[in-house]
Amino acid sequence: MAEQISYSGTAGFDYDGYDNWDLSDFPTGYVCPKPGTSVKCFTGGWRSMRPIWDAEACTNCMLCWVYCPDSSIEVKDGEMTGIDLYHCKGCGVCVQECKFDALKLISEAEALAEEKEGE
Repeated sequence: MAEQISYSGTAGFDYDGYDNWDLSDFPTGYVCPKPGTSVKCFTGGWRSMRPIWDAEACTNCMLCWVYCPDSSIEVKDGEMTGIDLYHCKGCGVCVQECKFDALKLISEAEALAEEKEGE
């Protein structure tokens, strides 16, 4: 028999012996004990592609905001103001959903080179 791993205290549940639980013993859904922790976890460093926003082409239709899985579209007073590059993973969903060519993807290496050039 495999070694038992103790999960005691995880999200407020005692998971010891979970392999012997009846179906009704399992908790319903996920319980997040401290919501909002992703704000402190900068995941933008994972990306290999970076969205670039053209404010002049943007109509503020907010399709990018609706579909962004990382909530990385920054909005103020109902208008897009930028992209949260600390959390954006460069998936390109915003670019795919934009019907006005206000967003494009470039490689992260190209973006970093452009930033360095502009210094």
